[in-house]
Amino acid sequence: MTALLKGESMGARIARGLLASPKATLAALVCLTLILAAVLAPVIAPQNPYDLGEIDFFDAKLPPMSEGYTGLTYILGTDGQGRDMFSAMLYGLRTSLAVGVIAGVLAMLVGTALGLLAAYRGGLIDTLIMRFVDLMLGFPTILVALMILVVFGQGVDKVILALVFVQWAYFARAVRATALVESGKEYAEAARCLGIPAWRIMGGHILPNCLPPLIVIATIQVASAIAAEATLSFLGIGLPITEPSLGLLISNGYQVMLAGLYWMSVYPGLLLLVLVFSVNIVGDRLRVILNPRLAQ
Repeated sequence: MTALLKGESMGARIARGLLASPKATLAALVCLTLILAAVLAPVIAPQNPYDLGEIDFFDAKLPPMSEGYTGLTYILGTDGQGRDMFSAMLYGLRTSLAVGVIAGVLAMLVGTALGLLAAYRGGLIDTLIMRFVDLMLGFPTILVALMILVVFGQGVDKVILALVFVQWAYFARAVRATALVESGKEYAEAARCLGIPAWRIMGGHILPNCLPPLIVIATIQVASAIAAEATLSFLGIGLPITEPSLGLLISNGYQVMLAGLYWMSVYPGLLLLVLVFSVNIVGDRLRVILNPRLAQ
């Protein structure tokens, strides 16, 4: 709070807070590296694992550091179709990150809108929205997502829809609670005395003060969305085989793991573990940075 009074921006405060913790700094660097690797996958990957013209079936199931018939060295081996595991992991990382980030952002938008609406209208609207939030939070995330995907089928858009449906409630509850607290403060009372419409007070004055908890929840929910998508794909009802993610790579490798072909499942699993773990560490550090009581 003192830093904000001195005129320090939220971005500068977050950067300073992350740099103050070696663990959070390392996690942030890992996240940034993985994001860049996912974005630059077509440039970094030595092979397009989903272009049949670049895949040689004779290179199937080669162990790490093997040289294929085409002369390409597979540093992480190949899978059962002859695809380079390093390239497949980069493209799978790209898909997992895209699904997690898009689902997290959409859930934040929906939850923020409903949370502000509940705080703004109150009464019956508030009660209905909050009871639905309680209902959503009472069911396991994977169970609800499974039910949605069973009804609507596979596909990237279906997975994102399922993840948004199970995650918006976290944002709605946090935004409503923060908005109700902010509505009773002096600046909100002054705005009402000036005759400013309630919807403008909510959107222009109270919403910016809801950003700190929103940023923390969004970071954690992105990690949860990535893990949930990987779980759904591992179970075979998430993303289709034409758009594989890390979860689908793990599932494909798990089927032959007992045959000694460990690299097909272990390496994608380790990458998924590092990704989710680093995002969670950054989210936990943001919770401390953006909460004045915890920061003290």
